[in-house]
Amino acid sequence: MSNTDQENRFETQESADHSSEYREIRLRIKTHQPDQRLDSYLARQIGNLSRSRIQALIEKGLVTLNGKPVKASHPVKWDEEVLIRIPGPKPSPLTPEPIDLDIRYEDEHLIVVNKPAGLVVHPAYGHPSGTLVNALLYHCRDLPGIGGELRPGLVHRIDKDTSGLLVVAKTEKALEGLAKQFKKKTAERTYRAIAWGHLTPPEGRIEAPLGRSRRNRKLFGVVTGGKEAATRYRTLEQFELFSLLELQLETGRTHQIRIHLQHAGHPVLGDPQYGGRNRRLGPLSTAQRRFVAELFDLLPRQALHAGVLGFVHPITGHTLRFESEFPEDIANVLGRLRDE
Repeated sequence: MSNTDQENRFETQESADHSSEYREIRLRIKTHQPDQRLDSYLARQIGNLSRSRIQALIEKGLVTLNGKPVKASHPVKWDEEVLIRIPGPKPSPLTPEPIDLDIRYEDEHLIVVNKPAGLVVHPAYGHPSGTLVNALLYHCRDLPGIGGELRPGLVHRIDKDTSGLLVVAKTEKALEGLAKQFKKKTAERTYRAIAWGHLTPPEGRIEAPLGRSRRNRKLFGVVTGGKEAATRYRTLEQFELFSLLELQLETGRTHQIRIHLQHAGHPVLGDPQYGGRNRRLGPLSTAQRRFVAELFDLLPRQALHAGVLGFVHPITGHTLRFESEFPEDIANVLGRLRDE
């Protein structure tokens, strides 16, 4: 072991004060490196506590240095003694529910789920239960708590009627690391969709700002002064009335792919909110309308699937990449298009 490695070691003792429901961590700092802030030093050394969480504990007076209150910016020194008192996580107000999950990967830090269409990610107005979060609270019985509450950490979301891959953090450090990757746009998110018509050119980029729709505040749309949004697309196959597309998000706005394809004049097949269903039937022949009606019977939702998810594991540093094939409903529609 090098001298630097030896200096960066710290001695720690951990105990639980059951009478006050606090977990205590005592450590003696063993580093000579100058200008290291206490909050950043502790975040690097202690598992499952993010820097922001440590700062919050310091502000509440739950971190002391040599028995006295300390500031987050304090430069650490050799052999200083730190005591951290961590309150036990508060129970989640949400109810754990035994909902089946298609789990593609799981460890103590995070979980990757292949979400089915129809499953809401988080409880909200109109969906107080039966969500992915309720399912994760039931499945993940060992959650250490995020922000002082027993809950999973949502990094990104998928629309209720969009299927596909989703990563959820179990710890504060994992959430912080994953959130940075999504913010810096280094995480890989690739979708596949069946869209109306043929895009020109067959490969390109759609860039248009998104915000709340002025006509319907429950929906979003392309609006002047909205948030920057960009989607890259590539045509994989073309059929008489439709195209199979591969799409990559450069940003992660609500309903982004669905709105951008509608804006380009090629909405997602079956999308009831953004022009992909009955509004497209007018110009079709009788035979074409019968065929599209058959597709609608096979697919009661938008033909959009989050098929690829890749990121660097926020704790181990290993690159992880997952793929998910089309679920049965979209696969059946694609089969009919190929047979036609």
